[in-house]
Amino acid sequence: LIIATASVRRKRANHRAEMTSSAMKTSQLPSTPSPSSEPPATNPDYMAKEEDFSKLPSELAHVDWTKPISWGKHHPYPPSEDPTSNNHGDTTTDSGDTPTTTAPPLPLIPENTPPTFKPPHQALTFHVHATSGRARYTTLHLPHGPISTPVFMPVGTKGTLKGLTPMDVTESEALNHQIILANTYHLALQPGTELIRDAGETGGLHEFMGWDRNILTDSGGFQMVSLLKLAEITEEGVTFDNPFKDSDDDKEICAENDGGDGVPVDEDEGKDTTTTTSRKRPSPTTSTDTSKSQRMLLRPEDSIHHQNNIGSDIIMALDDVVSSVSDDNTRFKIATYRTLRWLDRCFSAHRRPHDQNLFPIVQGGLDTTPGGLRDICLAGFRLRDDKAPGYAIGGLAGGESKDEFWRVVHHCCSALPDAKPRYLMGVGYPLDLVVCTALGVDMYDCVYPTRTARFGVALVDGEAPGTLRLKGHGCAEDYRVIMEGCKCMACCDGNGDGGGYTRARLHAMLKNDNPLAVSLVTHHNLAYMMTLNRRMRDAIKNDTYGDFSRSFVRDQYRGKENGGQDVPSWVKDALHAAGITLDK
Repeated sequence: LIIATASVRRKRANHRAEMTSSAMKTSQLPSTPSPSSEPPATNPDYMAKEEDFSKLPSELAHVDWTKPISWGKHHPYPPSEDPTSNNHGDTTTDSGDTPTTTAPPLPLIPENTPPTFKPPHQALTFHVHATSGRARYTTLHLPHGPISTPVFMPVGTKGTLKGLTPMDVTESEALNHQIILANTYHLALQPGTELIRDAGETGGLHEFMGWDRNILTDSGGFQMVSLLKLAEITEEGVTFDNPFKDSDDDKEICAENDGGDGVPVDEDEGKDTTTTTSRKRPSPTTSTDTSKSQRMLLRPEDSIHHQNNIGSDIIMALDDVVSSVSDDNTRFKIATYRTLRWLDRCFSAHRRPHDQNLFPIVQGGLDTTPGGLRDICLAGFRLRDDKAPGYAIGGLAGGESKDEFWRVVHHCCSALPDAKPRYLMGVGYPLDLVVCTALGVDMYDCVYPTRTARFGVALVDGEAPGTLRLKGHGCAEDYRVIMEGCKCMACCDGNGDGGGYTRARLHAMLKNDNPLAVSLVTHHNLAYMMTLNRRMRDAIKNDTYGDFSRSFVRDQYRGKENGGQDVPSWVKDALHAAGITLDK
């Protein structure tokens, strides 16, 4: 263990040296000042009175809602309708009669082009290398290294991937993740972002968890839905009751709500039986003491302050999130308008724009009508585009129908600029990744692959839903590995020559609650997702993404005439919107 730890430290040092050398060749990132010990006060200019909560923001009063809300668009999309954009395309004629307008092609950058970190976004360079329809193969350059997209980001809510070490993730050819996700709300509760800020020589979550690659942190907005019974939402921010109180009801709330992905919720996800009361914490009006007498107020300023402490490479704006299955239209309208005001507060509070990238999150429920709530949010973001290095699509994967889901994704991708990354939050089912990549999404995250592994469910190719229940009786005497050809540590031996753990052996280990089995299945599921990412990127590079997506869908849905299931109509409709016909 000592030898392995020393080896990892040497590799981290070498990696940092390489990153420093690469940055110096392009544009040296400014030095990182220590974040302020207290979050900034709320700027009253960004606060609305209660009677104005449902009023359209004044800066949007003159928007022409009869035209699509879009900016920075390129072929195959229609040209941008942004009146301030020069990207209006070329007018040609169709069959010599009808004038049509096409957007110019997206400039492509060769692979391995060095990044140029320069204003206005000094910590991000985005290179699009190839397109296939609306799908893109890109490199997202961040302070801790490059990331190839499409990319799935594993979720390490509290700064760790359950059942795996950083070595398992970085040393394995099957995984080799360049970015993971952590959650601001949970890290602020325990162990506290002040402790993380002061970790080791350089501070921040990278040092705290021994991770020398990129990190994205969610803002805590999702907890307004997952922990709604603990939350009180106002113009100032969201106040959470302490989830560590000695109440069975509170424990049940944490366990049953902090999921949202259609899989069993881990009994310790979102809560922890260990409290920390001896460490000094700021006032409960601004931060996160875990003592049972306190509540946690999370304002936009607090969320950004915590994320500045954490030091993640991509940080998310605190948005007002409403469950996608809610029927309260007034609440959706208030939340959409408030998300724009809170975004201004996030930008104002951000103290590290030189080495952390703040992404806004598109909200607006399921309303994709012209001039509807998604359009209003997008129009507000268009006015603030110079401050945003990338964008996220939020408010989905919460129980809405798949038909509503893909239409929102399609609507947002059709509006957001093509020269910036697009991140679809909380989505991790393999089929969803294949479809949404066709629609133009670059980044994904979800607890699904790791959480479902803890219940003995492995991801595999083949018929929908593409899972193998290792605890099932059918695996008890099955001496095959989980999936032939997989390079994970469950399916291969130490030399990668095959062998590994049979389904029968994993079945027995899982039945006896052996934690090694959970680690093995977790490793497999993440390897499956990484392999899927690579297959998607290869298809885009070869301009064969349509063929790839057709093959993937047909493998999952063979049709009733072949003893399988028919392709769901939402998959056909979504791919058709992306220019891909399954019947080809």
